[in-house]
Amino acid sequence: MTLLAINWGTVGIQVFYLLLSLSILVILHEFGHYITAKWFKCRVEKFYLFFNPWFSIFKKKIGDTEYGIGWLPLGGYVKIAGMIDESMDKDAMKLPPQPYEFRSKPAWQRLIIMLAGIIMNVLLAFIIYAMVLFVWGEKKIPTTSLKYGLSFSDSSLMSQFNFRNGDNIIAVDGKPVDDYANAVNKLVLVNHTVTVIRDNKEVNIDMPVNLIGKLMDKKKNGSGPLFLPRMPVIVDETPDTSAGYKEGLRLHDQIVAVDSTQTPFMDEFKSYLIKHAGQYVNLVIKREDKQDTIHALDREDATIGFIPVSGFEELDSIGVLKLEKKKYGFFEAIPAGVSGSFDQLGSYIAGFKKVVHPETGAYKSISGFKGIGSLFPTQWGDWETFWRITAFLSIILAFMNLLPIPALDGGHVLFTLIEMISGRKPSDKFLEYAQIAGMVFLFALMLFANGNDWFGWGRGH
Repeated sequence: MTLLAINWGTVGIQVFYLLLSLSILVILHEFGHYITAKWFKCRVEKFYLFFNPWFSIFKKKIGDTEYGIGWLPLGGYVKIAGMIDESMDKDAMKLPPQPYEFRSKPAWQRLIIMLAGIIMNVLLAFIIYAMVLFVWGEKKIPTTSLKYGLSFSDSSLMSQFNFRNGDNIIAVDGKPVDDYANAVNKLVLVNHTVTVIRDNKEVNIDMPVNLIGKLMDKKKNGSGPLFLPRMPVIVDETPDTSAGYKEGLRLHDQIVAVDSTQTPFMDEFKSYLIKHAGQYVNLVIKREDKQDTIHALDREDATIGFIPVSGFEELDSIGVLKLEKKKYGFFEAIPAGVSGSFDQLGSYIAGFKKVVHPETGAYKSISGFKGIGSLFPTQWGDWETFWRITAFLSIILAFMNLLPIPALDGGHVLFTLIEMISGRKPSDKFLEYAQIAGMVFLFALMLFANGNDWFGWGRGH
């Protein structure tokens, strides 16, 4: 992608949402470490949002603690006296242990301090999911309500796996898929078989082990959503200044054929336009139960000059699908939010298992800041989406920090558990080397993830 192709207004909105989300997640994660350290009378020397190599955007010392904002948005940290962490303060560790230091506290207290950040992220996800349900409710499109099934955005790729436009996914690995919004996630996590309804019959499709890798290769080349509800071609917007209006199209017109080719569905209509871009075509339309023919120019970008019906609300109104809405009371939303958090965690763990198996190609899906930022809304004010993504990132942050990797909370937890079981505390020198090894690994992983975003490292054909 060239710089000229980037919509900087959209990017700016997504960057704002990303930084706001990271700020919330980091502050609350680190607050978990901070407050438990204070409870156990550890001295907290620094509490920082973002990292501050060489200089800080803001800092202020209150009591024993320096509070600040760094300029490098890769996370944040709480520096607890007497703890071997990313600060690598070796000089302080050479001095005799002090009662207020982390290393002087009992193992069970140190364990709680290290788990507190993870617990905060889990609790945050519970609260956000619950409040999203309370404020906005839940929207669901039953897969059985998709009148015309699905339209696959890249028919050439999906046809390799024996999918056809009009198929409707009803099960993955034998487990029912009852919500359209979950169908994509279920499909990419499939291990063996997808069951679809085709021509009123169930058809089982065997999926390749490297499905995710193949999908990521196509994503690199700019393909759109994997699939959408299959829909008829109905005009939703055609202002009197538009090309479509000038050529005779009107609101709610339905295009059923182009020239002599039947094109009742959008995928067929677009396919025909692409083949005849730049030519005049005859559109056969239905208008108030009557048919008419319009002579129109199929422009070079394979468009006629109108906006078709595509929103779920509009598709519901014309009977293409059923959009179900459910409202939650405050106390009803709390257990539903907890349940939703565990569902998201289960999906993420399933995806993580595929990432660690190279034959799946799932490592190609690892994303850095650009990929994460692209998840956020492109318009101001879409707070429902913002909070849903923030809750999901909170789940990811909790899970990743629990991994037994030195330099992550999970690494400290592992060493503390070994100490509690064996009765022997690892030496400070061992912990220093483990911390360095963990930091090198995490830096390499971050470099790979961001390289995947910008240069498609690991993605090929």
